[in-house]
Amino acid sequence: MDPPITVALAKAVGTLPTSPGLAYEPKYDGHRATVERTESTVVLRSKTGRVITSAWMDLAVGAMRLRPGVILDGEIVIYRNGRLDFSAVQQRAASGHARGYVLAKHLPATFVAFDLLQHPEEGDVRSRPYRVRRSLLLAEVSSEPPIQPTPMTTDPDEARVWWEALREQGVEGLVIKSLDGPYPSGRYGWRKLRHADTVDCPVVGYIGAPARPTHLAVELPGGRVALSRRLSAPVRFRAALALVASEPGAAAWTSGGEPYTTCDRGLLVEVLAGTTRHATVTVTRVRE
Repeated sequence: MDPPITVALAKAVGTLPTSPGLAYEPKYDGHRATVERTESTVVLRSKTGRVITSAWMDLAVGAMRLRPGVILDGEIVIYRNGRLDFSAVQQRAASGHARGYVLAKHLPATFVAFDLLQHPEEGDVRSRPYRVRRSLLLAEVSSEPPIQPTPMTTDPDEARVWWEALREQGVEGLVIKSLDGPYPSGRYGWRKLRHADTVDCPVVGYIGAPARPTHLAVELPGGRVALSRRLSAPVRFRAALALVASEPGAAAWTSGGEPYTTCDRGLLVEVLAGTTRHATVTVTRVRE
């Protein structure tokens, strides 16, 4: 398997699916990443394939206990005072190597592994059923931090309990997978049921310089393109990382006639669902 890996995607649903042959996992509030254990080191990559190892050296050190040849898909999270703290994840993700070393002592991270993509003996297992990949994952990843497997249940009633009980810990909701399904690289082959009233939207452009965007042009459900409200500092930083690597854009206009500069598709942001009815939208985070 040649990294970077195109990760699986999950489509939002409004109710909990309960048909036979489904698996349920908690949906975490963090940064999506893959962990690759090579013969000599560990490489962490973001959802977009960018190498992020230097910001998460505590996870890289912890992943050295994995066997060479293992590649995991999962979520980087930070617990603070018993709750998931997404702002702490953003703070660490934005830090340089030296600052990241200091932050790791105060804000240690956990990598919650929810799929295994490559196995030392079996090779690329993405075409294998999820039930097989899950079994291989549990055999390769211990329950000791900072690399841990996510809980999973096939009982819808237990999943409903998780849906209610884990919300206090900052868990976003549930991810639903088919036990017999392959790993859906780059496809919406999984489903997600979330507490937050948000939608994920592709970014089609921006206002400002690529390194310091002030607003993003996003394609909303239904196809309308609109400008976001002024970006917060964490969102601006994460968006800039993708925009500076984008090909030079061209002039374009939103559905309401506002000018912006286009960018490569591939950047996904989370938008407050209640704001999508209006001329501008509120971007809460960049999806990694």
